[in-house]
Amino acid sequence: MESGKLLIAEPSVYGDQNFHRSIVIMAEHKDSGLLGFIINKPLNYNISDVLTDIKRDFPLFYGGPVDQDNLFFIHNAGHLIPGSLKIDDKLFWGGEFEKVIALVNEGVLSTKDIRFFLGYSGWSEDQLQQEIGAHSWIVVDNAFESQILSHNTQELWKDQMIALGGKYLVWSNTPENPHHN
Repeated sequence: MESGKLLIAEPSVYGDQNFHRSIVIMAEHKDSGLLGFIINKPLNYNISDVLTDIKRDFPLFYGGPVDQDNLFFIHNAGHLIPGSLKIDDKLFWGGEFEKVIALVNEGVLSTKDIRFFLGYSGWSEDQLQQEIGAHSWIVVDNAFESQILSHNTQELWKDQMIALGGKYLVWSNTPENPHHN
């Protein structure tokens, strides 16, 4: 699984509190496993609610069930943030956090440039391949590139169902909880 790919939760993942209607961007692939962030699950508070050093209100996202006590971030400012790790040609994750704080507070980085997460999503290589084989995930290229940071998160899963077409079209119009249909 290449960094930069998107994992789209299959409609069959209904009931999984962590991944129902999730879209994960894969950030890193090492021998020890894979790491990604759920990009379409905003939390009910902002980064400034958990970090008083940041003076601006950026939404905070649920990145996944692993290490939820830690803050992570993806961004399109690898040229500005030392220590950034490349996801693809236009997206990065991590880097020197003191620099991030300064760039956010100075207004250099906006919500179109960076996204903050509590936790991440992680798998062993075999685990993710088994989940893909069990039709829990659809793997696609990130057609949004760095604009994925500014895409409407509420509509992202639905938009991907429409883009996939075929049997997925019907799922694009189902409610979050099918029992409410």
